[in-house]
Amino acid sequence: MLLIEDDRELGALLVEILTDHGYEVDHAVEGQRGLHLALSRTYDVMVVDRGLPALDGLDLIRRLRRRAVTVPALFLTAFGTVHDRVTGLDAGAEDYLVKPFEIDELLARVRALTRRHTDHAELLPLGRAWLDLGAQAVWLPDGAQVPLSGQECRLLRALAVRPRHVHTRASLRRGVFDGATTESIVDTYVYYLRGKLGSGVVRTVRGIGYRLGSL
Repeated sequence: MLLIEDDRELGALLVEILTDHGYEVDHAVEGQRGLHLALSRTYDVMVVDRGLPALDGLDLIRRLRRRAVTVPALFLTAFGTVHDRVTGLDAGAEDYLVKPFEIDELLARVRALTRRHTDHAELLPLGRAWLDLGAQAVWLPDGAQVPLSGQECRLLRALAVRPRHVHTRASLRRGVFDGATTESIVDTYVYYLRGKLGSGVVRTVRGIGYRLGSL
């Protein structure tokens, strides 16, 4: 996630909260730095203040959209009139939340934007490799393609969508395997993935569960 917020105290608080909820956050405190990050790195979602120094949030989003950067953006701002909201959405933002705000609502909106973005992504990074959801396969750095079963693909996708997050076996069982009766099914498919892609593709976090590794 890219957070562009010039209030350093609020920004630090949001970084702490979002990190606690499994997000990896880059924080910029002025518009030019935020623009540079958005153009040079890959994000799933952006949270942007409007009244930024050096480059206004509206202009920042307009520049990104002109350069075909389609990462979904949420304006988090004190500008709260209907005209302000319409202007922000017309500039290219997908959502608009007015300060002061409830943290739970911000988290819910971020989750919705992130899901919308990743649900439409065909390729997800796996270190130097790529998960091709359309082909249901992994493209290795040397160009070789490794086909996956449907369940293997869904499990790897769940890990790749939140690469820094540690997933419990229970959450993977519910989210990937339609609530299968035992958590051992997660271990079985992790074993299958490691057999096809190498032991490093999924990391075991002892006492908790699994997270994405690297290829």
